[in-house]
Amino acid sequence: MNLSAGAIKLIAGIGGLVLFIILIVSIASGAYNRAVGLEENVNTSGSNLKNEEKRRADLFNNLADAVQAYDKHEQKTLTQVIEARQQANGGNVEQAMLTLAAVVEQYPELKSQKNYQQAMTEFSITENRLAENRKHYNNDVREYNRYTRGFWTRLWLGISGYEKQDFSYLDLKTTE
Repeated sequence: MNLSAGAIKLIAGIGGLVLFIILIVSIASGAYNRAVGLEENVNTSGSNLKNEEKRRADLFNNLADAVQAYDKHEQKTLTQVIEARQQANGGNVEQAMLTLAAVVEQYPELKSQKNYQQAMTEFSITENRLAENRKHYNNDVREYNRYTRGFWTRLWLGISGYEKQDFSYLDLKTTE
């Protein structure tokens, strides 16, 4: 079977077109898969941050328990501790800490109590972990945004039907 030069050019053209389509699909799917992976990194970082925020609220309640247990009988102290708990449970842990600090200042000997010291140490560790988680989250958001904003990546993601997520950066001090 002898093929004419025209038939060979046609087969080569079709083969080249098929290879080109395979290349385009491969590039688009690679861009899609990387974008999805980066999106998952951002979601995981956000979840880790929420876990640390919950830990901080729980630790605050432990701290409030230590203060409350120290001086159960004074109504003013009890009222202030309850107010601080309400602030913390409402998501405003920073303000709750200020309220609780005012109570602690009224009872300086409370600072030497073992439960209080331990709770404050854990609280401080948690604040540091929260700061690290916020930084990690922002780094993941930056990497995702840089990748999905690139010209060629946007083109390939558009071809593949990927919908870009709108992640926002967090204030490194607080998420509230």
